[in-house]
Amino acid sequence: MRIAVSTDSGSGISQKESRELGISVVPMPFRIDGKEYFEDINLSREEFFEMLKKDCEIATSQPSPEDVMKLWDALLQENDAVVHVPLTSGLSGAAQTALMLSEEEKYAGKVFVSDSRGVSVTQRQHCIFAKRLSAEGKTPEEIRDILNQNAERNSIFIAVDSLKYLKRGGRITPMAAAIGTLLHIKPVLTIVRGGKLDSYTKVRTQKMAKEAIISGLWEDLRKKHGDPDGSHCYLAVAYTDNPEQAEQFASELAESFPKRLNPKIVVEPLSLLISCHIGQNGLGAALIEEL
Repeated sequence: MRIAVSTDSGSGISQKESRELGISVVPMPFRIDGKEYFEDINLSREEFFEMLKKDCEIATSQPSPEDVMKLWDALLQENDAVVHVPLTSGLSGAAQTALMLSEEEKYAGKVFVSDSRGVSVTQRQHCIFAKRLSAEGKTPEEIRDILNQNAERNSIFIAVDSLKYLKRGGRITPMAAAIGTLLHIKPVLTIVRGGKLDSYTKVRTQKMAKEAIISGLWEDLRKKHGDPDGSHCYLAVAYTDNPEQAEQFASELAESFPKRLNPKIVVEPLSLLISCHIGQNGLGAALIEEL
C-alpha cells in the first residue's frame, strides 16, 4: 500500500527539505501589512524577520481548506492513502479543520489525520515516524493511532529573548511585559499537556535560559518519560533567526546528554507561525521518545 505523509509548515520542514524527506508540506499563510504571504513560498525567513523588526502588522492563520484539499488530491493521484500530521491543536485550529475535511466522502478511508500535539521539531519527528511506520508495513489507520497514542511523549522548551512579541500577540498583558522588560526578564516557555504553550520559568540572562532548558529536559526525562539517562529519546534544537547560536547550544546539549538515543542532534528553525510570537534570538530544545 502506498502511503503519503503530509504536514504543515508548523513542523519547520522547508519546501526543500520536504522533497528530501518525502513529506509534503502545506504552507501557513500570513497577512503582513494587509498583504498575504505563504511561509517558504513567497516569504523567506530573512524577509520575515526584517518585517518583524520594522513592527509590521502581522496576522497568522491556519492553511485554508482549499490548500489542504489541493495537496491531498495531488497526493492521492499517486498514493492509496495520506497520513496528515498538523500543528498541535493546542496552538492552532489546523488539526480540527484537517480532521473535519478528512471526514468528507471523497477522503473517507483515504486520509487519516493525527494530532501529535507537536510543534516544530517534535511535529517534524512525528512525520518521520509516520514515514518509518509506513515502510514497516503499518496501515494508515495504525500509523494515525500510534501517533495519537504517543502524542504526549515529547517535551519542548523555548527561551524568549524579548517580551515584545508575546505582548503583541496577546500572550501576556502590557503591564506584565513592561515590568518584565524593566527587570530584564526572559521567559522560558514549554508545551504542556494538550499541546498548549505555557510558562516554565523566568530568567535574566541567555546563559541562565540555556541552563533552565537543560534542567527542564532532565526533569522531564525522569518524571515524564521515565528515561533518566535519555537513552530512549531523541534530542533536537529549534531556533528563530540565529542558527550559529543554535549549533552552539546543540554542542552543549551533546555534552549534557551523552547517552541520548541518536548521536546526531537535529537543529531546525522554528516555523514562522511560532517565531512571530517569540521574536529574535529565540532558542529551544526538545525531547522526542522513540516509538
